[in-house]
Amino acid sequence: LLGPAKREAWLQLRAEIEALTDSWLTLALKALTLIHSRSNCVNILVTTTQLIPALAKVLLYGLGVVFPIENIYSATKIGKESCFERVIQRFGRKVVYIVIGDGVEEEQGSKKVRGTKQLIPFNFPFHNVRVLL
Repeated sequence: LLGPAKREAWLQLRAEIEALTDSWLTLALKALTLIHSRSNCVNILVTTTQLIPALAKVLLYGLGVVFPIENIYSATKIGKESCFERVIQRFGRKVVYIVIGDGVEEEQGSKKVRGTKQLIPFNFPFHNVRVLL
């Protein structure tokens, strides 16, 4: 979708972001890949971004391999709590949910989801993810 020049500029920008965030995206992707590699685990993304821009962001940041399209939920019109309820309806209550977020909505949602291990802040050191799993 991006021409060679725009692709190169985007990759350079991503590298700069990585340098400024202590490789947050790389570490998060490693954690998500670990979860995705397990046969009994899935990654689910709930966002307040509208669905099409959210899908674009997932692809631009290289997260498409760990977030199948059917596991991406937009809370723009219905709110995160309703999205969390849909996730529970789909996957059930007898599973362990790990919620990553930094807002009140994520905290409230994680408390309502029985079986949630904990709310993990966005600045979580993802190199420690094996401790959680």
